[in-house]
Amino acid sequence: MVGRLEREIMRDLGAMIRTFFVNTIIIIHSIFMCLWGLVLVPFDRNGRLIHFYAAVPWAKAILWYCGVKVITKGLGNVDRTVPRIYMTNHQSYLDVFGLLSVLPVDFKFLMKQELMKIPLLGFAMKRAGYIGIERGDPRMAVESMKAAAERIQEGASVLIFPEGTRSEDGTLQTFKRGGFNLALRAGCEIMPIGIGGSGRLLPKGSFRVKRGTFAISVGRPIVTCKYRKKTIDLLMEEVRGAIEGLKAESEELLKSDG
Repeated sequence: MVGRLEREIMRDLGAMIRTFFVNTIIIIHSIFMCLWGLVLVPFDRNGRLIHFYAAVPWAKAILWYCGVKVITKGLGNVDRTVPRIYMTNHQSYLDVFGLLSVLPVDFKFLMKQELMKIPLLGFAMKRAGYIGIERGDPRMAVESMKAAAERIQEGASVLIFPEGTRSEDGTLQTFKRGGFNLALRAGCEIMPIGIGGSGRLLPKGSFRVKRGTFAISVGRPIVTCKYRKKTIDLLMEEVRGAIEGLKAESEELLKSDG
């Protein structure tokens, strides 16, 4: 009994030490990569250099530090030359690093405005062309959607979490309309993505990352030109169904990976 208790204490202590070490390394690495992104600013008119040479290496390194691997399916559906709106479910902070590390396309995150206020990181994200949404201010939210439409017209894709926040239990939450209004406004296709397993490695409300694997499955593009504002609910249903199916595919992919 005492021996088991001692083992549990040592295991918990080891997990705490690892969490402290990993989080410290992530903070130091993030500061360094933000500074590197600032070096790229004078040579980068549209944020493309910062995305591929700062954000992507940053994300890959963090996954490596955490002992997390990402397996994928359907990346062949991604066309780098066509600007699209990528929509995915959201389970964990790891989703951001995973998407940056595997999607071979220049995309701009549509994210909470609070994240854009983080010192240094927020400035780097703005220079990369990421777009902050002020969810409590409808007028500012509309302006953010206009900015996102401009990014698409300039040739960049946009990535949106239509649930608006991370799911606590992994189930798909209610979708927000903003991203779908943007798709109709920009007249571009929607690329559905399903993520599985990330919430088990780093659940909402936790900063302790477990070693392991999660999966990202990319579906075929969904055409939006057949929809109008009055039929936007049908578009939302189609995208939700696609993401739900891709999420299930990701879970199956994890099972087959062992």
